[in-house]
Amino acid sequence: MARSLFRLGGEACGWGCTAAWCRAPVAPACRLAPTGDAGKPRLVASRRAEDVPVSQTGAGSDRATANHAVAHGPAVRGWCPDAWRPMAAGDGLIVRVKPRLGRLSADDMAALGAAAIAHGNGLIDMTRRANLQIRGVRDDSWRPLLDRLLDLGLVDHDARREGARMMMVAPDWREGDDSHRIARQLLDRLDELPDLPGKMGFVIDAGAAPLLSGEAGDFRIERARDGGLILRAEGRAQGVPVDSGGEVDALLALARWFVESDGARAGRMARHDAPLPDWATGMTEAALSRPRLVPGAWDGGMAYGLPFGRIDARHLLDAPAMRLTPWRMLLAEGQLPGLCADAADPLIHVEACPGAPACPQASVETRDLARQLAPHVAGRLHVSGCAKGCASSIPADIVLTGRDGGYDLAFHARAGSAPVRPDLTATDLLAHFGAC
Repeated sequence: MARSLFRLGGEACGWGCTAAWCRAPVAPACRLAPTGDAGKPRLVASRRAEDVPVSQTGAGSDRATANHAVAHGPAVRGWCPDAWRPMAAGDGLIVRVKPRLGRLSADDMAALGAAAIAHGNGLIDMTRRANLQIRGVRDDSWRPLLDRLLDLGLVDHDARREGARMMMVAPDWREGDDSHRIARQLLDRLDELPDLPGKMGFVIDAGAAPLLSGEAGDFRIERARDGGLILRAEGRAQGVPVDSGGEVDALLALARWFVESDGARAGRMARHDAPLPDWATGMTEAALSRPRLVPGAWDGGMAYGLPFGRIDARHLLDAPAMRLTPWRMLLAEGQLPGLCADAADPLIHVEACPGAPACPQASVETRDLARQLAPHVAGRLHVSGCAKGCASSIPADIVLTGRDGGYDLAFHARAGSAPVRPDLTATDLLAHFGAC
């Protein structure tokens, strides 16, 4: 067994946690209480879709990106990939598909799976924005893949509209309900949006009570405590009531105000400290949030958890219609054997980015370690290859952040937080949590 890194006696394990914080083999009472890919990296610049020659990025930009990460920490890109603007990773290009209303029909699922197998490495990731990312796309396969997605209607022929379609909808919407109605109206009016920073988005959460309160967004429509609907700017605790039928007008107006008040300098609504205009200022509270859905039966079928948000594209070939969620979970409108529908599965409570070598900014492996640790910790575990914390932006009970080839350990923290114990090895961690 590896050298001991904690005190004996059961009072504390010596890593800065108390008896209620972690599960260490030499102190049985010490247990955390729950609180609630390889290859040459290439960087694809953000340019007009028709100008992207994805094969022209080369070793010079690779070295520059790597040198920046070493000298200054991980680089934060100001845009998200989509089908017109793929992003390079260690295993090839990433092509993002943003299903309208967060739903794919059975035919769409089969076609998307076949496209991922034909043009990528057969792996698909689900993002925190309830999108899907086809991984391992070769430079010479990107355009045929894009053409296929265009033919399927999964991507807009207008690259600007595709980029603007940053919308998260409460995944349990029903045909004709408020979430469905508002989201469809917003889709029809995307051309009226101003040019917004690349990571901004809309949240349509108009069910009986909010379901997406913990998910990042910028311009939100939510259910109020009095049963009406409110417009709320991210970062503001209260919102302003909106009339039925006027929700999209209000969203578009708030987006225009953001640009006109120099919000692009801040980049996100929550960081924009300009006073809201009077018409967007209110004191109406959102309704209390509903518990988020978990794997198992739901009223539309079966919910399946995807460990680390990844699925083999072959599962999609015979899948029923699916709703996507920001919780790395698929809501199947039917059954899909072979996926996890057990809410108690330890891997469902673990977040881990692809890590090294799949991501050029990561300095450590992540998912193998997370798999080994998952059965030995309680609460949420987050293993991040670098301080960016791409897999999760919210605090986790246990967070491991890669830095210079070692792992920094922190508790009830985000990736990159000041560590309780810095520069640990995987062996150190496996020994401490009794996983070896």
